[in-house]
Amino acid sequence: MALDPQVQALLDMLAAAGGPPIEEMEVPAVRQMYLDMRPPTIGVPVARIEDRRILAGDDVTVGARVYTPEGGDGPFPGVVYFHGGGWVIGDLETHDHLCRAMAKGSGAVVVSVDYRLAPEVRFPAAAEDCYAATRWVAAHGAELRIDPARLAVAGDSAGGNLAAVVAQMARDRGEPRLVFQLLLCPVTDYGFDTASYRENADGYLLTKNAMAWFWHHYLADPAVEGRDPRASPMRAESLAGLPPAHVVTAEYDPLRDDGEAYAARLREAGVPVTHQRYDGQIHNFFAMGHVLERGAAACDELCAVLRRALGGTK
Repeated sequence: MALDPQVQALLDMLAAAGGPPIEEMEVPAVRQMYLDMRPPTIGVPVARIEDRRILAGDDVTVGARVYTPEGGDGPFPGVVYFHGGGWVIGDLETHDHLCRAMAKGSGAVVVSVDYRLAPEVRFPAAAEDCYAATRWVAAHGAELRIDPARLAVAGDSAGGNLAAVVAQMARDRGEPRLVFQLLLCPVTDYGFDTASYRENADGYLLTKNAMAWFWHHYLADPAVEGRDPRASPMRAESLAGLPPAHVVTAEYDPLRDDGEAYAARLREAGVPVTHQRYDGQIHNFFAMGHVLERGAAACDELCAVLRRALGGTK
């Protein structure tokens, strides 16, 4: 399918603005650029937003932002959300708009996790932070007004990677019990040889070179750590026993085949999984609803997926 005209207009605008590619920039500059590109949050009401600190390990705390939806006192379903940004950029602010929309549209309490970033703290810190935060949410369900029996993980891009990894860690470590995973344009394998990497290497916002830059900052020893399922969930020996999943991919995304291969493996392992490829779209288009009509519609569709999977307020 041809590129969505609104996506093409967005890409043309970004190209006209100029500037170096990510892989030629320093990390602080890329972080600021990503923050400056965040969409507005006006018009996305929720009942309450609260920033918290979560103990993620000995002398390690991470931030979290709790979005409580309107609709009574709960208990609500819970979604632990991990932001994208290649494990290097992104924070609570860059994904504030998406988490607000998710809480409002799904009727779930969304807990966005501000896990530690590379290269200051490399693999597997982000995965361990996200797992610890998920355990914390499950243990503090009462004060968060979350029903721990209806707890899901979700994330986009590198956050989708972390959501898949946390689901595996929870299965392997015996807690917490997760009932759903929402994987949005996820990274699932350290590798750059898929058809989607070749077809969409450049010109569609996220590039092959940018992904190599992200991986380089995340992994200290890619040849070894890239085979670890906590970095590449696709490389887990088995995907059996994982929670049901919904996987989203985009046609013009280098990571398209990552997500689709992971969905296929989940299905082969007997895990209930649905997959939707959005033709004509680019990486993380669903977070660009302020400029892409299809992105806004897709965000609504993802909220509906969560509502169906988790149920409403009890």
